Amino acid sequence: MLQGISFSGRHGVGAAEREHAQRFKVDIEVDVDLAEAGRTDRLEDTIDYRQVRAIAKDTIEGESVTLIETLATRIAEGVLALPKVEAVTVRVAKRPASMSPIEAAAVHISRTRA
Repeated sequence: MLQGISFSGRHGVGAAEREHAQRFKVDIEVDVDLAEAGRTDRLEDTIDYRQVRAIAKDTIEGESVTLIETLATRIAEGVLALPKVEAVTVRVAKRPASMSPIEAAAVHISRTRA
């Protein structure tokens, strides 16, 4: 699980949200059998979390989209493409405009390998 990783991106419904970078927080939980890695202590027997983080970073810092649902889906699809990953849960949150009484707008999705 990676919790609280943060990146800047230009995503949102309003034009101003896409013009000025905002902070997005991402949590990713990966479902993978860790038994072999626990026995061998070898990175190649588990998931390299640097790859998982890179997928989230490239998605958030990449192409502008309207919905945080789209960001979460793209991150989930990228993580599911990694070997050994059976399922993934992704949470993407962003802080609304400074005048908003809401602490964060977020989505939480889970996807499994087909």
